[in-house]
Amino acid sequence: MSVEAVPFGGSQQGDNTPVPARGFGAASGTAGRRIATLLLRGGSLAVFVAVLIVFSVTAPYFLSVGNIGNVLGQSAIAGVLAIGLTVVMIAGGGNVVTGGIDLSLAANMGLSAAVYAVLSQAGLGDAVAVAGALATGLAIGVVNALAITLAGIVPLLATLAVMNVVAGLELVLTQNTVIPATGDLLTLLSGGGPFDIPVLAYVLIGFTLVAALIVQATPLGLRLYAVGEFPEAARASGLSVKPFIAGSFVFSGFCGGIAGILSVSYLSGSTTGAGDLLLPVVVTALLGTVFSRRLVPTVTGTLLSALFVGFLVNGFQLLNLSSTLVSGIQGLLILFVVSATTLLRKQETSA
Repeated sequence: MSVEAVPFGGSQQGDNTPVPARGFGAASGTAGRRIATLLLRGGSLAVFVAVLIVFSVTAPYFLSVGNIGNVLGQSAIAGVLAIGLTVVMIAGGGNVVTGGIDLSLAANMGLSAAVYAVLSQAGLGDAVAVAGALATGLAIGVVNALAITLAGIVPLLATLAVMNVVAGLELVLTQNTVIPATGDLLTLLSGGGPFDIPVLAYVLIGFTLVAALIVQATPLGLRLYAVGEFPEAARASGLSVKPFIAGSFVFSGFCGGIAGILSVSYLSGSTTGAGDLLLPVVVTALLGTVFSRRLVPTVTGTLLSALFVGFLVNGFQLLNLSSTLVSGIQGLLILFVVSATTLLRKQETSA
């Protein structure tokens, strides 16, 4: 009988030499990781609450119903994009270099918004404009999926290349100018809903609930997590990994199309500089992991993260502080989250 087969604290058969009890190192490593996870998650929630308290004291009307609704509405575009990125991270794994990442999302939103605005300005109606924006987003997602699953290009490089191509197409379509757009749907989306909360806030909440139910409460969602966290085990159990990865990028592209429509309603047309939204989207998706129980990407965690980033930006605006400070803080948050989760994974591997 091999040593590995010996029960905890037992000895080899036919050998009077005691075999050291196994499991203490693994147990202590697991306990350490649990403590570190609790500290990271609890610390993140504490920082979230602290931000709310500080801004509620220093900024007038910060925690009013109207301002909270405005934060939700302003976070809708980045939130929808971050949910798309979250699904890519779930299916592709937590390693942002070789795993799940989609850098084309912001450019996708920009081109989808441009297509919507052009079709709307041409008088083709809301239905055609919506179909055009969603088809654009889906097409970009399909290109990403094919480049990664068929051509075998690393997601980081594939989506970076697609990002530049899509950004170029947007410039060609718009001639680097703002294209105004009007329509009944845009008027509805840009208006207010019950309790004077923007309709965009309800769109974000509704989209999050649907995505969370699918990803976190259905067999499809469980398979996505299995493919991302344990790809070899998923293959051994009969799951085909590539279709799930491809599907996650197609869904991400779909989110880009939806965000494009929301962007047109929020800005009353397409606008240049969509790439500036990439950093907030990546921050929101990565930061969402620290709001989950096991430090894994979740849709609900991404919503909390979107609110955190939204309240942070809103508080700075109310206090008339420079927006460049927000960008610096977002960069620090990326470094913090990636470093902390990487260290915890290394600790789990070595345990």
